[in-house]
Amino acid sequence: MAFKYPEARRDDSKVEDYHGVKVPDPYHWLEDPDSDETKMFVEEQNKLTMPFLEQCTVKERFHQRLMELYNYPKYSCPYKRGKRYFYSHNKGLQNQDVLYVQDSLNSPASVFFDPNTLSEDGTVALKMGRLSEECEYFAYGLSSAGSDWVTVQFLKADELTKLQDVLERVKFSCLAWTHDAKGIFYNCYPRQHGKADGTETTTNLNQKLYYHVIGTSQSEDILVAEFPDNPKWHSSLTVSDDGRYAVLSITEGCEPVNRLWYCDLQQLPNGITGQFACGNVWHVGCLICVNQCYLLVNYVHDVKDILQLYELQSGKLIRDLPLDVGTVVGLSCKKKHPDFFYKFTSFTTPGIIYHCDLSQPNPEPTIFRQVEVKGINPSDYQTTQVFYPSKDGTKIPMFLVHARDIERDSSHPVFLHGYGGFENSIQPYYNTAYLLFIRHLGGILAVANIRGGGEYGQTWHKAGTLGSKQNCFDDFQGAAESLIQEGYTTASRIAINGASNGGLLVAACVNQQPELFGCAVAKVGVMDMLKFHKFTIGHAWTTDYGCADDPEQFKWLIKYSPLHNLPQTPRDGTPYPAMLLLTADHDDRVVPLHTLKYVATLQHGMGRSPGQTQPLLVRVDTRSGHGAGKPTAKAILENTHIFSFIAETLKLSWRE
Repeated sequence: MAFKYPEARRDDSKVEDYHGVKVPDPYHWLEDPDSDETKMFVEEQNKLTMPFLEQCTVKERFHQRLMELYNYPKYSCPYKRGKRYFYSHNKGLQNQDVLYVQDSLNSPASVFFDPNTLSEDGTVALKMGRLSEECEYFAYGLSSAGSDWVTVQFLKADELTKLQDVLERVKFSCLAWTHDAKGIFYNCYPRQHGKADGTETTTNLNQKLYYHVIGTSQSEDILVAEFPDNPKWHSSLTVSDDGRYAVLSITEGCEPVNRLWYCDLQQLPNGITGQFACGNVWHVGCLICVNQCYLLVNYVHDVKDILQLYELQSGKLIRDLPLDVGTVVGLSCKKKHPDFFYKFTSFTTPGIIYHCDLSQPNPEPTIFRQVEVKGINPSDYQTTQVFYPSKDGTKIPMFLVHARDIERDSSHPVFLHGYGGFENSIQPYYNTAYLLFIRHLGGILAVANIRGGGEYGQTWHKAGTLGSKQNCFDDFQGAAESLIQEGYTTASRIAINGASNGGLLVAACVNQQPELFGCAVAKVGVMDMLKFHKFTIGHAWTTDYGCADDPEQFKWLIKYSPLHNLPQTPRDGTPYPAMLLLTADHDDRVVPLHTLKYVATLQHGMGRSPGQTQPLLVRVDTRSGHGAGKPTAKAILENTHIFSFIAETLKLSWRE
């Protein structure tokens, strides 16, 4: 069927000049989230999209089943502060995880902090929290409606009484107590003109580091570090395990490199005493001291985690810790404590928490807590890792998860997921919706570990950045081509998916090879590669993407920018796959204007093309952000809509 899309005003007079190249920007007015015209555009789009999603054939069954299977207990690793243990727990369908406390590992637990009591719809989330060293105070940062902005408040931990101290304008911040519990280090931004609630697009610059003394006003806080000559710098401070040193890490953009400054807190007021000079550079996923004399080391080999214990003084390997093919998603230990916890997950394992006490004569990791999901039998699924060639011959790893003993008869629908940016790796992780797609829609989950991520370190990352960004798209398209060649599926049964940088990936690949996919889902994607650096924290991404203000980098960006490579007018020829774009009104990371401008252009050009019968829709969520802190109810509904859309457009039937 052909779709009738809302008419969006085009301002053809708006043309940007990039180094002598004229680039039209007819939907620039969608950059203003507060204009009545933008609000009307969003309302009309949702009026088209939401009825379609709600009426999808499998929607009710998928939602009901997802509610059933998501309703299992979720736990974090316990950690010790003072004499007590703390951990996060969700009974199943609570919108936000709850922080619990217990006197010992075997004693009953009680609620310490429950963010579910702070809002009826679950959109107030605990974004960050830090207990002081001996558990005198709890500093907690709350975000509302998914925004990155945080308000930090304080509890006296023993009585659970709220202090009057409040820290505002906090974003991308550390929280680090001095060991005397007199105060805490944190980051905040200067006051900005207009609102700061997550719906604004103002650039975030000039972050500063402060020290807040408990019992005082934020206006009295001590300025510790600022960088007026480098307004894009971000800082993060940690206090050493012995409480003596404050270590300040400085980064610019998203490069995995930093400057390190340190201060001896016992020698104040000397301030910053030096910049740490390093010789050889080492890259370790995680390295923590435990029981005074051991190092717990977590690193990645072929996209799978390895966990090892070393002797601190000699560097001798003591032992490998048991892990299946999967990911360590939690580590809890301190130098002064004899024991540690680690949490393991995989595509079919929701979570196993192990405990190991190194004070014992023959310490062995034991299962501290294991979660099983009723209705999911891990033995019904098979996980394999394959390697396929990209366009330039580079071997790319890809995980495949599917029912056991499937036939390669090219009949299976595939959910192909990717990211490929900022040295972020996609390792095995548990997602209930993925398993429902496999079990009830007969699908295959494919996770392509393309270049730009951190799967093989900085070389892998650099090969998918700046002028080499096209490698990411070639790798992802190569994954689809490999799945077809190996007899798993056909192009018309492949649904591709990605979020944020992965949304850029999906949209760019659709532009380049629309015939290769049957469906595409792009969540909170970076779509305008010529202007992304002008909004909120977008300037930090120039380390991966480049910046259109530079003539040479403009040439890279204009070649693949999803917005600027869409057909601008109706055309004959290859239609686009079904597309579902998702964004949210409080996403102040990748602001909604990216998706709004993209979908307006998409519907104006491809949406009016005679051969375009598949839907090109956008879902704009309210009181929601980039993803972190999203309430369980919203996450379940979003996944339901995504997989219902895929099932509807790929014509998949429900299987019991």
